Amino acid sequence: MKLVPANSVLVLVDIQERLVAAMSDERERVVKNAAILAEAADLLEIPVLVSEQYPRGLGGTVPALAAKLPESARVVKKVEFDACTNDAFRKALGAIGRSQVVLAGMEAHICVYQTARGLAAAGHEVHVPHDATCSRRLDHREQARGLWSAVGATPSITETVLFDWLGKAGGDAFKTISKLIR
Repeated sequence: MKLVPANSVLVLVDIQERLVAAMSDERERVVKNAAILAEAADLLEIPVLVSEQYPRGLGGTVPALAAKLPESARVVKKVEFDACTNDAFRKALGAIGRSQVVLAGMEAHICVYQTARGLAAAGHEVHVPHDATCSRRLDHREQARGLWSAVGATPSITETVLFDWLGKAGGDAFKTISKLIR
């Protein structure tokens, strides 16, 4: 299905200081792409929901991403791997009331996968931009794509999400988003 800004929410999973430090060499790309998604979501008035796994131990959202989050972004602290099993997350997502979820973060094969499974089971259309996810081991991230597909999520990439949200070339939003990916 085509991603429509009015039906979409961006969910960023556990992109946190100490967790990022433990990730594979692709961590900088993931933070950059998550920040691009957050900036585009803000521009297109798409709500952003952020989860933080045990922030007392893993730290908060990395500063490079936190600086790009819209003021309206909601941050939910959790200990559950599947964010959908966290009451505060479920309530926040329910209050947003959108059916399409773009899901990014870490680790691809644990929290991103389990949250994708929970979202799909709850009836959401889930899109996971592969280049905005990572795991400590590259082979785990690669395997995650199959896991996402098996639960009904659509593996994607950041630019595919952005241009699906835009729908056409031209206009201020297109110009701004095009600059983000250069």
